[in-house]
Amino acid sequence: MRPPRSAYRVVVVTDEPGWHGRVLARGLAGHGYEAVMLSLKDCHLEAGGASHCVHVPGFEAELPAGVFVRGVPGGTLEEVILRLDVLHTLALLGVPVFNSGRAVERSVDKALTSVLLTIADIPTPRTWVIEERAKARALAMPLLAAGRRLVLKPLFGSQGEGLALIESLEAFDATTPVNGVWYLQDFVERGGPPYRDWRVLVIAGRATHAMSRTSRHWITNRAQGAACEAAVFGRDLDDTARTLAECAAQALDMDYAGVDLLRDGEGRWLVGEVNGIPAWWGLQQACGPSVSEALVAAFVARLRAGG
Repeated sequence: MRPPRSAYRVVVVTDEPGWHGRVLARGLAGHGYEAVMLSLKDCHLEAGGASHCVHVPGFEAELPAGVFVRGVPGGTLEEVILRLDVLHTLALLGVPVFNSGRAVERSVDKALTSVLLTIADIPTPRTWVIEERAKARALAMPLLAAGRRLVLKPLFGSQGEGLALIESLEAFDATTPVNGVWYLQDFVERGGPPYRDWRVLVIAGRATHAMSRTSRHWITNRAQGAACEAAVFGRDLDDTARTLAECAAQALDMDYAGVDLLRDGEGRWLVGEVNGIPAWWGLQQACGPSVSEALVAAFVARLRAGG
């Protein structure tokens, strides 16, 4: 038997509420919901007894009405699995989790993201994920000799941190991947500098907002200093770009997603990454408060639909 759910109290999962926590709390209050900020580190599981399997601080008598996932803290493999298991368990007990633990798993793992995009026939840069240095070197050698450039990324990473551009075999030999895994991608030649890509926010299956990110550096994340500007669908982004972003979010089964789009030198659109816990402060600075309003409205719709 499933335990009762609160009628109006929801959890925002985050270790650093900050600006995002404030706008979510304010927006949810406007719909009659109280937002409680909690870390997954403070939750635990209990099976085999009379309890409802998952313990969420402040929700001893009933489960939350829903959970908005704003952050999953890093840690050891066991710690991260436990935190995701909390999300899985809440969903199994009928609590709407926005995004689900499975969606977070798919997006935080860049290798799985690349595979899922490819299976869904969504164009994405050619990617290789290899453990052994010798195998990675043997793969990179002919590509680099042919004048191609490669990007090494951490398998788990965000905000443009830990990226390296490899332009020669000497550069490859001088590079060490994070945690022993070579996640290598073809560098998408975009005719820069300046370099530009686009972040598209997809909510409940629909691309709602977008911005361009422009930088003199090939890394175009806002956190790395890129200039952000609102992008208009139908003017800056055509129907192909919009559809690709929506299909990418669908391929990873996400309630909301930050989809990064690239355009190569021949004008073809590619999906670079799909972020399952995207920050949207920069996007809102470019596009206005309708960004947060759209996220809150979609979450509330899930709550009222009951799942």
